[in-house]
Order: sequence, then structure tokens, then C-alpha cells
Amino acid sequence: MADLEDHDLKYCVGLAADEMADLIAKHWHDVWQYALFLTRREHLAEDVAQDTFVRAMRAIDGYRGDGPFKNWLFRIARNTAFNYRKSAFWRRVTLVGLIPNARGTASAECEYWRKELVNEVWAGVWNLPSKYREPIVLYAHYEWSYGEIAELLGVAEGTVKSRLFRGRAMLAERMKGEELDG
Repeated sequence: MADLEDHDLKYCVGLAADEMADLIAKHWHDVWQYALFLTRREHLAEDVAQDTFVRAMRAIDGYRGDGPFKNWLFRIARNTAFNYRKSAFWRRVTLVGLIPNARGTASAECEYWRKELVNEVWAGVWNLPSKYREPIVLYAHYEWSYGEIAELLGVAEGTVKSRLFRGRAMLAERMKGEELDG
């Protein structure tokens, strides 16, 4: 299973239990993180991720192999999270994340301020309206292409580009406003 490529999964309707476990392990972290982005609560992200894999395993024969398997899982996770959002348990929470430091070792003070800035940026992203926030997270964090984002969201590629541009502009304006206030 380790050398099985995503596009080959369309032939794997009858996966063995250990192969399913490998498949879940391969994609769990990304699905969970995406669910966390959508739900903004760790325990809900856990539930959404679990439900995503249960639904995916039940519908594995529905995977056509015309795109990456992870994108198919994300579509299931997105629908599952939206179902959770409709439930009475949905609550708004602010979530911040960190981007790894690609520049090497920095002083403790520099690292602290870098993390503070990253937290402020991600806090700003989480406060954007969903239609701008979701493309930004998929593009910036998951490095999805415009086409992949458009397919997941069910919109045109131009709409994705427009939402990314507007979302970034809104974020920059909000951060500039906070800078002037603080």
C-alpha cells in the first residue's frame, strides 16, 4: 500500500483493514487540519475527520480517480463540517496557527516577534468572511492551485483569484488599521 499512488485508489474497492489504516494514516493530519480550519474547534475537527474517513471508506467506489485522493477527502470533509455547522453545537472560536521558520536559526527575541506576527496574520485570516478565508487557507497553507480550489468550492477559477485578492486586501487593511490603533 505504501507505494500505491492516489490515482490507483479507484481500483481499491475491497481494501483490507491494514490498507485502510495506511490510507487513513497517510491523509489524517491534512484532513484533520482542514477540518480544524472549518470548525475552529479541535474536538469538532476530530469528529469531522473521523466522519470523513468513515464516509470515504463507505463510498470508496465513488472515487473516480480523476483528481488527487486528498482533494476528494477534502470535499467530503467540507460537506461533513458544513453539516456540523448546522448543528446546535456550533460555536465561534478564534484559532491561530504558526508557519514554520524557513530562514534558519534566529535569536529568541526575533523568533518570538516572528511568531507574534504570524499569529496576528492568521488571527486576521480567521476573522475574514468564509468566502475569502477558505481560498486563502487552501492556497497559502495547503498550496492548492487555483483550479483545485475552484473545483472544491464549486466556483470558477477567476472567482478564486478574485476572492484571494479581495481577502488579502481586507486582511492588509485590517492589519494596517490595527497598527494605527495600537
